[in-house]
Amino acid sequence: MVSYPGTLRLDSLLSSTFRRKSSSNATVSARLVSLSPLPSSSPLRTPKLPLKMIPSSIPHSRLFICNSSSTAIAEPEGIKISSVSTKPMEGQKTGTSGLRKKVKVFMQENYLANWIQALFNSLPPEDYKNGVLVLGGDGRYFNKEAAQIIIKIAAGNGVGKILVGKEGLMSTPAVSAVIRKRKANGGFIMSASHNPGGPEYDWGIKFNYSSGQPAPESITDKIYGNTLSITEIKTAEIPDVDLSCLGVTKYGNFSVEVVDPVSDYLELMESVFDFQLIKSLLSRSDFRFTFDAMHAVTGAYAKPIFVDKLGAKLDFISNGVPLEDFGHGHPDPNLTYAKDLVNIMYSKNGPDFGAASDGDGDRNMILGKRFFVTPSDSVAIIAANAQEAIPYFKNGPKGLARSMPTSGALDRVAEKLNLPFFEVPTGWKFFGNLMDAGKLSICGEESFGTGSDHIREKDGIWAVLAWLSIIAYRNKDKKLGEKLVSVSDVVKEHWAKYGRNFFSRYDYEECESEGANKMIEHLRGLISKSEAGEKFGNYVLKFADDFTYTDPVDGSVASKQGVRFVFTDGSRIIFRLSGTGSAGATIRIYVEQFEPDVSKHEMDAQEALKPLIDLALSVSKLKDFTGREKPTVIT
Repeated sequence: MVSYPGTLRLDSLLSSTFRRKSSSNATVSARLVSLSPLPSSSPLRTPKLPLKMIPSSIPHSRLFICNSSSTAIAEPEGIKISSVSTKPMEGQKTGTSGLRKKVKVFMQENYLANWIQALFNSLPPEDYKNGVLVLGGDGRYFNKEAAQIIIKIAAGNGVGKILVGKEGLMSTPAVSAVIRKRKANGGFIMSASHNPGGPEYDWGIKFNYSSGQPAPESITDKIYGNTLSITEIKTAEIPDVDLSCLGVTKYGNFSVEVVDPVSDYLELMESVFDFQLIKSLLSRSDFRFTFDAMHAVTGAYAKPIFVDKLGAKLDFISNGVPLEDFGHGHPDPNLTYAKDLVNIMYSKNGPDFGAASDGDGDRNMILGKRFFVTPSDSVAIIAANAQEAIPYFKNGPKGLARSMPTSGALDRVAEKLNLPFFEVPTGWKFFGNLMDAGKLSICGEESFGTGSDHIREKDGIWAVLAWLSIIAYRNKDKKLGEKLVSVSDVVKEHWAKYGRNFFSRYDYEECESEGANKMIEHLRGLISKSEAGEKFGNYVLKFADDFTYTDPVDGSVASKQGVRFVFTDGSRIIFRLSGTGSAGATIRIYVEQFEPDVSKHEMDAQEALKPLIDLALSVSKLKDFTGREKPTVIT
């Protein structure tokens, strides 16, 4: 390969006239076709790259599968690699879910390219040289352009092959599944998860390892360090890749394969669940199901799975077309942002079962008829019923785990089933080591994330299928006309057996960072002075701390993971700053109270928790530090 050091602008390589000497020493010029932004509420379509627009001197071979199948083979040759001068850019600290910013930040010259190159600079060469990387995303604005940048830099750094979802689409769970099935070296996920998309909103990027799990802090810290000292970007001089057709494009010893983003994931789901059992439920005339894809990536998965495989009616799927701006919506499946689904489920003649997933398909919300299942209860109920209802767990779960802010409902299931239990910081990557060590099967977060060791990411559709499996199993012997066991029946039976953990989360989004940080420092000062036995209103303190986690597998330590006030009756108040937004700071307050008395299980959660909520607002002085009087979201 030939390296051309210099001061070329990266965007000139991606979208300007490309010149290179042909074998006859003639100069060949052609305008490289780049993907222009799509209208914000149009279905995702990538324009085909006409072969005549490709410089004839660039060696390439293609196998495309569109309307027909054909094969073209060319003798591979080397590709040109250019070195593009750059300089460090501010704000590339990589958090628990990669790097997230407003899309306009990522669209700055070299901003994304710097981070991608810093990633390759952080990995041992044997982790990617001549290897295979997966590339997918949630379909949000800027993904198409970003995919081309990533492909070119991957080629420039010696990657052998990129597997990319058609149209650049692939859910986060599916990326993890494809990495594992295809034994890839890792993968890029283009998503800002549950945050809104469009020219004025959010974009994000993260990297998953060969196990399919998010890169550990040891790597994300290296990435950030390298963004502070980067001087060059290595990029391949190849045309944009047509992402609209399945097939292989080869450029010398580098290739890009556009794959069906659903097939590998669907195959995995069929191996985990009893699809015939679920189909027997969805085909019943006395059971109605609805799924809201929120115009996000699972719209591409809903029809193949729920309709084609499981027999649901097509009109049971709403907002099923992935859009770059999620239909001007906020793809966060909670009671605030999935209000359309909530209204349907709470209507007089609402469906029996409703579910939604988020932007990249890793979060979920479960609803019954006029009944909301909290994420904390959801993972506990899945764990309690997994062995009998889900074939993958026929021998029982190996262990259970939750994030620290998630309610203690799962703890009680682990105790009852005599299973190992783990409490970890927020961030799915903390579950990965436990899974790889064979210690963990089912886990969840209160932030609408639920999953298992079938992959190394939380998985929204998996959670929906798990719940459908439980409902189907409970009703497998029910005849038409008999009352079906409902979602609310399952939850209330669980509470009667294990007790109810009343739980709520208050989110204060896009607070001024300075005020939010001062509030957390105030709370840290408070816990340093607090002692066991101290009274906080009607509550007696058991302990207060800033949560620290020591990984039982590798001994790594994660500190300052959330300020906790734990009381003698099992009640908890937790304060955290979230790292998953793209601007300002999000303050999250979690309150929890355990109630063993069945006669009190029907209480409204906000009513039951009001004394704790009032205490949380008082001790934190949130209004004084932030000026905020009301939360953005209450869950």
